[in-house]
Amino acid sequence: MLTTLRNIVQEVSSASDLQVALQIIVQRVRDAMKTEVCSVYLYDPENTSYTLMASEGLNASSVGQVTLAHCEGLVGQVGLREEPINLENAATHPNFHYIRETGEERFTSFLGVPIIHQRKNLGVLVVQQVEQRRFGEHEEAFLITMSAQLAGVIAHAQATGSINNVSSARRVVRFRGSAGATGVAIGDAVVITPPADLGAVPEQVCQDTDSEIALLDSALTSVRKELKETSKRLADRLPAEERALFDVYLRMLDDHALGQEIRERIRSGSWAQGALRQVIDKHIRNFEMMDDHYLRERAADVRDLGRRVLSYLQQGEQAQVRYPQKTILISEELSPVMLGEVPQDALAGLVSVRGSSNSHVAILARALGVPTVMGAVDLPFHKLAGKKLIVDGNLGLVYSNPAQELLDYYAEVFEEENQFSKGLEAIRDLPCETPDNYRIPLWVNTGLMTDTIRSLDRGAEGVGLYRTEVPFMVRDRFPSESEQEKIYRHQLEAFAPRPVTMRTLDIGGDKSLNYFPIKEDNPFLGWRGIRVTLDHPEIFLAQVRAMLKASVGLDNLRIMLPMISSIFEVEEAQHLIRRAHAEVLAEGLPVVMPPVGVMVEVPAAVYIVRNLARRVDFLSIGSNDLIQYLLAVDRNNPRVSDLYHSFHPAVLYALQKVVNDAHQEGKTVSICGEMAGDPAAAVLLMAIGFDMLSMSAVNLLKVKWVLRRIGMARAKEILAELLKHDSAQVIHNSLELALCKEGVGKVLGIKSRRFSQV
Repeated sequence: MLTTLRNIVQEVSSASDLQVALQIIVQRVRDAMKTEVCSVYLYDPENTSYTLMASEGLNASSVGQVTLAHCEGLVGQVGLREEPINLENAATHPNFHYIRETGEERFTSFLGVPIIHQRKNLGVLVVQQVEQRRFGEHEEAFLITMSAQLAGVIAHAQATGSINNVSSARRVVRFRGSAGATGVAIGDAVVITPPADLGAVPEQVCQDTDSEIALLDSALTSVRKELKETSKRLADRLPAEERALFDVYLRMLDDHALGQEIRERIRSGSWAQGALRQVIDKHIRNFEMMDDHYLRERAADVRDLGRRVLSYLQQGEQAQVRYPQKTILISEELSPVMLGEVPQDALAGLVSVRGSSNSHVAILARALGVPTVMGAVDLPFHKLAGKKLIVDGNLGLVYSNPAQELLDYYAEVFEEENQFSKGLEAIRDLPCETPDNYRIPLWVNTGLMTDTIRSLDRGAEGVGLYRTEVPFMVRDRFPSESEQEKIYRHQLEAFAPRPVTMRTLDIGGDKSLNYFPIKEDNPFLGWRGIRVTLDHPEIFLAQVRAMLKASVGLDNLRIMLPMISSIFEVEEAQHLIRRAHAEVLAEGLPVVMPPVGVMVEVPAAVYIVRNLARRVDFLSIGSNDLIQYLLAVDRNNPRVSDLYHSFHPAVLYALQKVVNDAHQEGKTVSICGEMAGDPAAAVLLMAIGFDMLSMSAVNLLKVKWVLRRIGMARAKEILAELLKHDSAQVIHNSLELALCKEGVGKVLGIKSRRFSQV
């Protein structure tokens, strides 16, 4: 059965559209299970009904015509119960509903399984048989497995608008992800693909056939030359039978083999890269469907050849990218490098197929103030180049080729947000003080030069988190002590006399250095943060010495230790800091010992806050990691992004405990995660008792505007009411309702949410 399942999945994956995929499934499943009937009923949520979309065994004329109400018949019951129904005599079931048009009167046995994708009912997969019998466990398991495979295909078809059902003509096509950075953008899509990634090559029409064929011929010649040189170089180390593989590669690249097929695709209208992808994908599928294990493994050889040719086709391609005035940058997985290649005044919005709202690219997007949607897993990104797009970063929605009505609506939303942002400039130099005279400082998170400029423009009162890993990540080696000193000095001078909190090197997890790779099965629970630098004291000492030297005469440095989970780590780090301080003093520099604090990011730290507070000068919560660890949710995984919630009761209770325990020891506690930059969450954080909030500069004025309108007493009332609830979503909705009543709803993106079903 496993081989059969794999072959069906391969065929379905290569289908040209959904209807072809459905027909393949009903044919192959009927044959594999040796039944008389296999059918697929798709659920239409608009009309709350099922439509028979494909069948082998029922009357062909009934396909696309027969519909059932959401609770009608056995199909409806399978959908309602969300579990299989297996009957040896279907007609005796009280919910049996006979449909004359299908010609199903002669079939007795019935097995139906739901087709579910991310908790949504998409339809029902059914097999029927004349013989009166109950289908076996293995047959039921096979059909369930098949429906799980089918679910992804249907979900993608729904997202792209390619489902051909009754209501599709009326349904506005949109793609859903998670809100990465707030705001809305309207612009033209530019698709960026990583080098030599066949799966990411977009579809483009060939503009110059002769030119594309010339590019292909040049690439094929280069790869053939490369293979010959490799074979020659390895001649002394490989036996003859292994070297023969290179001859096979060369024959595959022959002008009468793959080369000819690719040329034909180019002449049919595809550009060279797209033609290469189509041909290579076809041959990979053919190999992977073979029963012989050795031949199946040859698919990897074809894939490798395709990547080699693609790498030559892509040489110099980036230099040819044209960025329109309103660029919506799209990639399967956005990277900071991709963002940096777009002229700053041309970047209107970002869309990433992978990642979540808490990925570092999303955090960077928020720092830049660029509307962003992350984790749009159903987005056919390779088909969107040049298309007009709307990016709704408030709701995590992307619209392709939108209707004029939708364009007009979002243009209005964009203009309102723009005018509101300009209006915030009036409060830039005013303190963040509530109507009942409660004062709470607003600090910023920085790491890039643009962060510093933007932070000062918005009246930041200090830096709650300077990400020192950024200078490490943009180099191809560790920066020297003197290089670090210059970078840190610039940051400290820019904000002096305001405090600057510098976090020691925090790598690992989803932050890596290409010259210091960390390969782990579970990086978020692995070697990261303080664990890395304590194991490499030479890195830690050089960094701390650079910080101390940079602070001479300014005395506004604060040092913060990341990923602390034990007292031992704090004591070890403090020992090294004191050693670095002594070394700098020995050089004759009058350095003042700066305050040293810790980040509370792991659950263990939550329960030892009082012990930590006795040993350090301040504490700061890194909400991004703390939430991820408390809820056991990978913040970069779009499949579970709905479970990552700042307003989960456990999160709020943990925050309250940290603040209470720190204050009992007479120490200040701040919060520097993304939660602090959420204007709604900021109201709760103020009520919980945080001494300062640190956020992306782009959110500072929005947070200040809200807090200057909500009294501390009212904030505490709202917090007390919300803590009575046990659901994160209820807490979030109740908070937004309360803030709307206070007249601050427009800063929360409520208007666009109201029209999310447009």
